Amino acid sequence: MAVLNKIRQRSLVLILVIAMALFAFVIGDLFRNSTAFSGGPQDVIATVNGEDISRNDFMLKVKNYQDRFGGGQSSTQAMNAIYNQELRRIILDSEFEKVGLSVEKDEMRNLLKNSFSSYPEFQDENGNFDVNRLNAFIANLKEVSPETVPLSNFQVNYDSWTTNEQAIATNALQQTYYNMIKAGVGATIAEAKNDYMGDAQTVDVKYVQLPYASISDSLVKVSKSEIKEYVENHESKYKVDATREIVYVEFKEEASKADEDAIKNRLISLKNDRAEYNVNTKNTDTISGFSSTDNIEEFVNANSDVKYNDAFLRKSQLPAAAQDTLMNMNVGEYYGPYKDGEYYKLSKVVATERLPDSVKVRHILIPYAGSSSADPTINRTRAEANATADSILGVIKANRSKFVDLLELSSDKVSNENDGEIEFAYNDSFAPEFRSYSFDNNKGDIDVVETSFGYHVIEILDQTNFNKTVKVATIADEIEPSDETLQEVFNRMSKFEIAAKDADFTELAKERELTVKPITFKELDENIPGLGSQREIVRWSFDEDTEVGDYKKFPVSGFGFVVAKLVEKNEKGLMNVEDASVTALPEIRKEKKAKLLRDKISASSVEDIAKNQNQTVKTASAVSIKSTTLSGAGVEPKVVGAAFGLKEGETSKPIDGSNGVYVLQVTKINSGSELDNYSAIMNRLSTARKNTVQGKVYNALKEAAEIEDNRAKTVY
Repeated sequence: MAVLNKIRQRSLVLILVIAMALFAFVIGDLFRNSTAFSGGPQDVIATVNGEDISRNDFMLKVKNYQDRFGGGQSSTQAMNAIYNQELRRIILDSEFEKVGLSVEKDEMRNLLKNSFSSYPEFQDENGNFDVNRLNAFIANLKEVSPETVPLSNFQVNYDSWTTNEQAIATNALQQTYYNMIKAGVGATIAEAKNDYMGDAQTVDVKYVQLPYASISDSLVKVSKSEIKEYVENHESKYKVDATREIVYVEFKEEASKADEDAIKNRLISLKNDRAEYNVNTKNTDTISGFSSTDNIEEFVNANSDVKYNDAFLRKSQLPAAAQDTLMNMNVGEYYGPYKDGEYYKLSKVVATERLPDSVKVRHILIPYAGSSSADPTINRTRAEANATADSILGVIKANRSKFVDLLELSSDKVSNENDGEIEFAYNDSFAPEFRSYSFDNNKGDIDVVETSFGYHVIEILDQTNFNKTVKVATIADEIEPSDETLQEVFNRMSKFEIAAKDADFTELAKERELTVKPITFKELDENIPGLGSQREIVRWSFDEDTEVGDYKKFPVSGFGFVVAKLVEKNEKGLMNVEDASVTALPEIRKEKKAKLLRDKISASSVEDIAKNQNQTVKTASAVSIKSTTLSGAGVEPKVVGAAFGLKEGETSKPIDGSNGVYVLQVTKINSGSELDNYSAIMNRLSTARKNTVQGKVYNALKEAAEIEDNRAKTVY
C-alpha cells in the first residue's frame, strides 16, 4: 500500500515526464525533417523553373498510367515515365507561353477528331465521325466520375480522359513549336561546299611517329594531387550523381536434395493403392493408385499441381526432358519421376493415335467490333457476328457448293483470293482454337469456331502426314523447399547476421562458403541483378542514418533473404580520385610521355627525326579531312587535322596524337574539282539538321532549367 500511495503522490510528475518524452520524440522527428512545418518537399515531387509538381497530382497520374498499361509497369517505371512527362511539360510550357502558342477549343475538337475518328463509339450510321457523340461521351464521363466506362478495348474515367486530352494538346503544341524552330534551320552554300571538299580534297603525307609505348609506364610517376587536378580541369567528364556501394550475400529458400528426394518418393508412391482409415465409417478404405484408378482425370487433378490435359500431343508438345522416351512408350507404361523446369513429373501413356501434321481448310471470317485486326468500319457486336456465322453455317451445310459464293461476307481478303482455302502445318503460327479444330476433327467436318479474330466457319478439306501422337497423364509436383529447409535457411541467415557484428563481412562469408556480391547504385535505381526490384535496399543505403560499415537483412519475395553491408558513400559532385584514376591515370601518363618525347626531338626534318629516334618514316596517301584514320598509325584526328593546315612541302611541329607524338610533312595537296551546283548537298545537310532539332532543343532547355528533384525523399 505504501508503494501505491507513493505512485499516486507522484502521478502528476510521471505524467509530465511521459508527456515531455513524447513531445521530445515528435519535435525531434520534425526537426530531422525540417520541412514538416511548411508542407515542403514531402508534398512536392520536384520543382522545375519555380513550378511545383505536387505529390497528389503526380500519384494520380501514375495510377492512371499504370491502369492504362494494365499493371504491366512497375510503380517505379510508372513514376519515372510520369516524372519525365511532367518535366517535359513544364519546361516546354514556359517556351510556349513566351511565343504565344496555345490550343483553342475548335483546334482541340479537330485534334480529338484525328485521334478518335476510327472509334465506333464516335461514328454515325455511315461510319463518319460525329462530334455530337464525342461531346455526349465526354459529358457522360463527367457525370459518372470517378466511375469508368468502356471505350473500345479500354476502361476510361473522366480524370484519365482529361489527362489524355492534355497529352494530345501538348503533343500538338510541341509539334508546332519544333516546326517553328526547324523552319529556321538549314545549310548555306559555303557549308555545302566545305562538306563536299571534305571528301574531294586530299593530301599525301610522310610522317614519323614516336609511340607512347616506347616509354614504360613505370618511368612515369603520377601523384594523387595530379589526378585530382586533372579531374577538376575535366569537370564535365567526371561529374557524377550520388552513389552507394554495398556488398551482400544471399540465403536462397530453395529445395534441398532431401526435399527433392521426398517429392520423387511421393510421386512413386502414388502409383500403388494405399490403405487409409475412414473416420466416418471406422473402416480402412483402399484408395486407388495411379495404376488402378478408373478416372484418370480426377486422379491427376487431385494429386497434381498441373491440371490434366485430355489431348493427343505431338512430340514437340511434350516436355523436352521426356519427349523421346514418351513417344516410344506403350499404353500403360510410366516415365519418371523426371525434372521438368520447376516440377518433378511422373507421366503415364494412356492412349495413342495417329493424327495429321498438315491440313487444308477453307474458312469464312466474320469479325466484330473490338476483335483482333478488325477493320475500323466493323461495328457489329460479338453476338451479331456469332449469329451471322451460324446462319452461314446453316446455308453451307445444306449445300456445300455455296461456300465460295458466300466468301464475299468474309473479312480474310488474303484467303478469299484462293477460294478461302488455307494449307498449314501444326507448328505454324495460327490461333489456337483454329488450329485445334482443324487438326483434332475429321476431314469433311464443318463448324463455327471463335478466335480472337472473330467467328470462323471452317470446313476441313484434307489432312495429311499422319504420325503417332500420345495422350499422357502427368502428375506434376512443384519443387519447393520444406518447412524444415526454410527454417534452416532462416537460422543460417540469422547466425550470419549476428556473427557479422564482430567479424569481417567478407571473411565471414568465405568461411561459410557464401559468395559476396558487390553492387553500386544511384538514389533512384530500382533493380538488383538476380533479385529484381529492391527499392527497400536502395532506400536504406541512402538513409542519412546509415553509415559505412552498417549491415542489415532484407527479405526478398520468392527468393529468401539477403544480408547487405554499406561499404562506400559517394556524394554528388566530382568523382573521387580512386575511381577517377581508372581513366584519368592513362591520360595523365600520356601527357607526361608526350612532353618527354617532344624534348627528345632535336632535328627538324621527318627523316632526321626518324633516324635520331630509331623510327621509320611512314607515308599515307589520299588522306581526307573527314577521315580520322592515318594509315599505319590508327585513329589520329588531331594529326589528320594538322595536315590540312600545312602547305605543300611544309613540315609540322610535334603533334601530341592519340598513340604517340608525330611530326609530318605534306608531300602533295590533291585539290578536288568544284561542283557547279551544291543544292543537293545543301538539302541533305538541312534535312539531317532538322531531324536532330527536336532532341537537341529539349536537351538544351532541360540542361538550362532549374530542377530540384525530391523523388527519392517523397515517393520512391
